[in-house]
Amino acid sequence: MSIESIIQHYGLIALFAGAGIEGETVVVAGGLLAHKGLFPLPGAMVAAAAGSFVADQTFFSLGRYFRDKPWVRRAREKPIFERALGLLERYPIGFIFAFRFIYGFRTISPIAIGTTKVSTKLFVMINLVAAIVWGIVFTGIGYLFGHSFEKLIERFLPDKHAILIVGGVVVAIALVLGLWHWWRGRRTQAA
Repeated sequence: MSIESIIQHYGLIALFAGAGIEGETVVVAGGLLAHKGLFPLPGAMVAAAAGSFVADQTFFSLGRYFRDKPWVRRAREKPIFERALGLLERYPIGFIFAFRFIYGFRTISPIAIGTTKVSTKLFVMINLVAAIVWGIVFTGIGYLFGHSFEKLIERFLPDKHAILIVGGVVVAIALVLGLWHWWRGRRTQAA
């Protein structure tokens, strides 16, 4: 099986998972691979938006239903948690929409929002719209700048398959990092 066929077969699944676990880097790489024609751009956008939406809904639900568990209490002790709550208080709808675009707030914010009185219905609606916008924007960046990025990669790695290898490596690293963070979090919960 060639790298192209692996990416064509599993790329959108990896993009879905990577969007939820890692974020922008994977989604931009997905746009780049769509630019290469390995999967359709609309499919990449849907996979990115869906992965982001599912991950943030999951984190929101964890904050909502496990707010008194030790791992949520430890999250509350982090300064970023308090900053997220402060921004949520000042700009409730704007913050729910924008947290995924703010570096450092991506994972902790839906947990923090879940611990508040923000209704699940409101969070779902805003999260859905924000995930769609986020998926389109970051996949679009990879797609629109795909040609320039290819030229940059070709300058340093003249092999014609280098862009596929780089894209695959970025997705694989993002998935490994995401799984490592997940595993570490579970280990911390058990302790």
